[in-house]
Amino acid sequence: MTTNYGFVKAASAIPALTVGDCKFNAGEIKKMILRAAEAGVQIVCFPELSVTGYTCGDLFRQQLLIEQAEASIIEILSDTRTSDIVFIIGTPIRSRDKLFNAAAVCSKGEVLGLVPKTFLPNYNEFYEKRRFASADEVIEKNIVYCGNYVPFGADLLFHCGEFIFGAEICEDLWAPVPPSSGLALAGAHIIFNLSASNELVGKHDYLKSLIQQQSARCIAGYVYASSGWGESTTDLVFSGNGIICENGSVLAQSERFLFDEQLIVTDIDIDRLKADRQNISSFVPKFVQTYRIVGVELPEIEKFKLLRSVDPHPFVPSETQCGERCGEIFSVQIGGLAKRLSHTGIKTSVIGVSGGLDSTLALLVCAKTYDKLRLPRENIIGVTMPGYGTTERTYNNALHLMRSLGITVRKIDITAACDLHFKDIGHDPSVHDVTFENAQARERTQILMDIANQTGGLVVGTGDMSELALGWATYNGDHISMYGVNSSVPKTLVRSLVTWIAETQMDTSVKATLTDVLCTPVSPELLPADGDGKIAQRTEDIVGPYELHDFFLYYMIRFGFAPRKIFFLAKHAFGRKYSVKEIRNWQTIFYRRFFAQQFKRSCMPDGPKVGSVNLSPRGDWRMPSDASADLWLNDCLP
Repeated sequence: MTTNYGFVKAASAIPALTVGDCKFNAGEIKKMILRAAEAGVQIVCFPELSVTGYTCGDLFRQQLLIEQAEASIIEILSDTRTSDIVFIIGTPIRSRDKLFNAAAVCSKGEVLGLVPKTFLPNYNEFYEKRRFASADEVIEKNIVYCGNYVPFGADLLFHCGEFIFGAEICEDLWAPVPPSSGLALAGAHIIFNLSASNELVGKHDYLKSLIQQQSARCIAGYVYASSGWGESTTDLVFSGNGIICENGSVLAQSERFLFDEQLIVTDIDIDRLKADRQNISSFVPKFVQTYRIVGVELPEIEKFKLLRSVDPHPFVPSETQCGERCGEIFSVQIGGLAKRLSHTGIKTSVIGVSGGLDSTLALLVCAKTYDKLRLPRENIIGVTMPGYGTTERTYNNALHLMRSLGITVRKIDITAACDLHFKDIGHDPSVHDVTFENAQARERTQILMDIANQTGGLVVGTGDMSELALGWATYNGDHISMYGVNSSVPKTLVRSLVTWIAETQMDTSVKATLTDVLCTPVSPELLPADGDGKIAQRTEDIVGPYELHDFFLYYMIRFGFAPRKIFFLAKHAFGRKYSVKEIRNWQTIFYRRFFAQQFKRSCMPDGPKVGSVNLSPRGDWRMPSDASADLWLNDCLP
């Protein structure tokens, strides 16, 4: 598992079959097993009754067909004996004078276990109860099959070292409590479903939703393989559905109604599933039956290559979900601030507006909150506080934005106050060190707090979660507020939110200003501008690209991944944009800063949680300020 970074390479196979011709079917299945092995697949699943064909009808009562099915399994085992791949085939099984529709789990020339179907359909064209018995009717726990004693029953779990899998068959998934629910609670990380589900208008969307929901409820990978080309079309048509899901998300799927075989391959992240199960208190194996354990060895992959895509911006909604998600996040921010204002009875908000991205989003939240509370926007006091590094661009954008939104505008230049402060403490203002920078941030915070005292107001914080992660905030300066509306919004998401608000919530004049704010380099503007009056201090030149830091933050906090796995994922997501050296350098900086700056997060102000990752010490992230970073920094090394 370590060489695969916690991934298992799984496949759904849809072979071309002939109904009743076990020898032909065995040949097609064998070809696909070998093809999957060449592709580095570790476990491949075939459709229900794929050795015989699902639509044999009453031919399943013919002894010759059942005997030939077993002989074909023996042939497949013999011809794949030298391969380490694990494969799961659908076949009829006889036991104690009953016939079962079963999944045969095989590897290295042996049948490791046989899992019979539990829920048998008996409606419309499906009359399985006419031919097959349910898993509930199993008497023998071990049966002789293909010349060996083999574990037999729906109570089998297959252990592969660090991960476990189980199997169910077609209709089992449609039951109120599918067998996979028990399998997952008992430890199965991946469920394989051997199916033969026919096509009907609208059925595919429902089926896909069912697979997604079951994988989400079970916090599991779900590999679904359903019959396709070759099944009888007497009364039904089978389109060849191959769907692989992970915790509610579709990773890969087949193209339906193809007349050729298909192999759908992807990587299921076992580490990710384990992390979610560990963190969800409701995932408790209560009232779970006892399962028997079957040991399985997975093939090793010498050079693991990730097939699934990795989103470089995991906090940012996809294009199709952007409107809905951004609207929801914006509403959460508005709801949080509205509650704080109504609870305290405060009618006035004070906010520092720099013309940068974060303060812009916070101001937009304030404006919409006051609209919702039916309070005049004039009660929002926007304070722009130009200093040594403020440029005309950001200053004018701040003024235009505040005036366009109809709030109260105050302009307070902090240079004179800072000059006096430097004189008081004996600091040379020509020395542009941390004292020079932080004094400005603390002066601005003092102004905001004192204006809040003057007006009976509440200081709304503007800092975002990415800055909190890196400690890119002045302690007791912009680090402090009375309510931080952006505290769980990372920088990459701030940009998406402001873009969405500009396009959907604002008039033309405000939209133009927001567009320019979005194009402005991220900067605290604490150092003097360059000779052309442009921003000289660019945050991302100092701490690194925020898109990389947000990526590191997401996988560290959300799933607890080790740096080496996050590095592997980052290479996959950003390989064409950043070199390996750059990714490793910024990752090391991320961990160094994250550990060193925990003391700022330990006393951060209240703010609304908008997503699954949050750094509030009262909620999702509780960490000692003096924890050592050595383990993580060492894991960042090549």
